Amino acid sequence: MSTTNVDSRVDTADVIVVGAGPGGSATAAYLAMAGLDVLLLEKTHFPREKVCGDGLTPRAVRELVNLGIPTPEEDGWIRNKGLRIIGAGMRLQLDWPENSAFPPYGLVRTRMDFDDILAQHAVKNGARLIQGANVTGPITDARGSIIGVTAKAVDEKGRATGETQEYRAPLVVAADGNSSRLSLAMGREKRDDRPMGVAVRTYYTSPRSDDDYLESWLELWAKDPSGKDVLLPGYGWIFGVGDGTSNVGLGILNTSKAFGNVDYKDVMRRWVATMPEEWTYNDDTMTQPIRGAALPMGFNRQPHYADGLLLVGDSGGMVNPFNGEGIAYAMESGRTAAEVVAHAFARADAAGRERVLQSYNTRMKQDLGGYYTLGRHFATIIGQPDVMRVITRYGLPRTTLMKFMLKAMANLAEPGGRGASDRLINALSKLTPDA
Repeated sequence: MSTTNVDSRVDTADVIVVGAGPGGSATAAYLAMAGLDVLLLEKTHFPREKVCGDGLTPRAVRELVNLGIPTPEEDGWIRNKGLRIIGAGMRLQLDWPENSAFPPYGLVRTRMDFDDILAQHAVKNGARLIQGANVTGPITDARGSIIGVTAKAVDEKGRATGETQEYRAPLVVAADGNSSRLSLAMGREKRDDRPMGVAVRTYYTSPRSDDDYLESWLELWAKDPSGKDVLLPGYGWIFGVGDGTSNVGLGILNTSKAFGNVDYKDVMRRWVATMPEEWTYNDDTMTQPIRGAALPMGFNRQPHYADGLLLVGDSGGMVNPFNGEGIAYAMESGRTAAEVVAHAFARADAAGRERVLQSYNTRMKQDLGGYYTLGRHFATIIGQPDVMRVITRYGLPRTTLMKFMLKAMANLAEPGGRGASDRLINALSKLTPDA
């Protein structure tokens, strides 16, 4: 299982995919399975770090199953049974819902090798991966449509090692993350009317490493200099990684007044300082610095296809506004994109191909548009601390309500399901205007 060296110039392909994260690698794998010549460009070298909670809900696990990636525990895939919710002095443990659409378990896997596994799976299925290819801009035709990209070869430290190279294809997929320089170069700016989040996280050596529930903290408390309890902005998580460490982090939405006005790393340290000593979350057990990343939510960059450029994952703002989950939707959009692209390339004429490619916009809105609009409203509500405090205090003791909220927030309603919660979530998503 080899990859192409960046110095071996590759001039043409059917499709160029920029970015070998979960969305890009899933897209490349499916396209290669469909018989297309796919070039997958990644600016870094694997293995590489990526800021993430490392937790995979059953929706993400479903995408791994669809791709055909095995996840045995002996290979380091840590299974979890559900979500433990902490807030208002209460702890509520909920199992993932059981239905026919999603596996009844989640997983934890660090991005250090998760992305590498997906990229190599794409290579195994026929995609050509070029690591250290830092895409610098689009190549466009006279009509302004993208027909390729320019890229510079870089080493493991990001230093340029060669001349600018050109890669050409009739279709380019942007899977280059939140900043998506390629999308910006093609005139696709972020929308300001969509939620945005910031997350920070680090790892601590801890006996809680083997916890079989993901843990969500709805309130973050700390002590002020006088010893008084103070409520910090944001929402936290603790995920056992299974390797002797825990992934501990927090997120803040731009619907909060604290967004952009606090030191997120300081908030993290103050929150962690209140945790039980036996959990060993402290500076001495921290295995790497606290790092942060942006979470682009609710389709904050559109259209998802135009002028030869198709967006998947974070480049198209596909993070779930309810819970900040991005991996599942990156892979899911890659699967949908590959299906559309494969059908487009089966058309005999350019006009027919373009009509099919345009349907990607409709497909994404049909699949997630209404649900993401609901998520935008939810993000606005939880950005108000007083409202969130009431919801936490009166909602957590009601297990039936919280089971419904878990299913809604993780987007695990069974399509066509007969249960009351499934019917309600599906109906609300269909009745709500598309994002």
